[in-house]
Amino acid sequence: MVEAGTWWTVLAAPAALIGLAVLAVAGNAVLDARGAGRPVTPGAAVRPLLAVGQALVAQPRRLPAPDRLLWRAGVITVPVAALLSTLVIPFGNRVVADLSVGVVWFNAMEVLTWAGLWLAGWGPNAAFSLIGGYRFLAQGLAYELPLMFALISAAAGAQSLRVTDIAAAQHGLWYAVWMPFAFVVYLAGVLAFSFLGPFAYPAGRDIADGVLGETTGMDRLLLRAGRWLWLASGSAMAVPLFLGGGAGPGLPGWAWSLVKTLLVLGLLVWAMRRLPMIRADRYVELAWVVLLPSAVVQTLVPALVHL
Repeated sequence: MVEAGTWWTVLAAPAALIGLAVLAVAGNAVLDARGAGRPVTPGAAVRPLLAVGQALVAQPRRLPAPDRLLWRAGVITVPVAALLSTLVIPFGNRVVADLSVGVVWFNAMEVLTWAGLWLAGWGPNAAFSLIGGYRFLAQGLAYELPLMFALISAAAGAQSLRVTDIAAAQHGLWYAVWMPFAFVVYLAGVLAFSFLGPFAYPAGRDIADGVLGETTGMDRLLLRAGRWLWLASGSAMAVPLFLGGGAGPGLPGWAWSLVKTLLVLGLLVWAMRRLPMIRADRYVELAWVVLLPSAVVQTLVPALVHL
């Protein structure tokens, strides 16, 4: 339920998420300009945002026999699920819905993205977009279980699925310090469900942008926005799960949450540009042979500590 006196967060939380996503897009554009040897100016950061207006007036692509209902449902699901995931993310002592199963809610919204991306790949009735949808399913089978065990590690450390309880339980030592593997696996999972950087395989150039290939105008804008919204949401969720939430000296809790979120977001933007794209079949092998057993062992650490 919504806490008394925090109704403003119902609008503030999605607004903050959109603002973080815009910052990530602008930062990525600046790094693109620097990497291409172009001068880094304010215009370089604003250029991707100017494309929003072009997308709104673009004509939709006409395909022979698309399933428009499923296609549109999938396109809308991705950004909406990202926005809904923010309901359980605390900024300082402010949270929209302090659910007793907040970790489960966040994971459920992330899994909902599976359905959205699959429908977005299936709906156009086109080969490359369908392949992109299958690629995301294969990638999801690889990253989801290690990610779930990373979330369980944090929940086991606090003996609670409530996100605010997990943040409060780190008053002595952040979970990122004594659960480093779970933290790294979680960050990799954020890039994976955002299908960005090394996990951009579902939207690979070798299949003409895959799940994004047949979308134009508003549909393409929603899918691309969904990727960055999930990157921002995953960065914000890392703070209460592994970085002590809003705890810190001198600043109010919401300010510390924001600072930590920006640091995680900056790290992920840097990582997604530095790491090469991974084929889903190779990542499946790595995940099932190395990451999953290691994540299970990591989960046993807080369990044994409490025992």
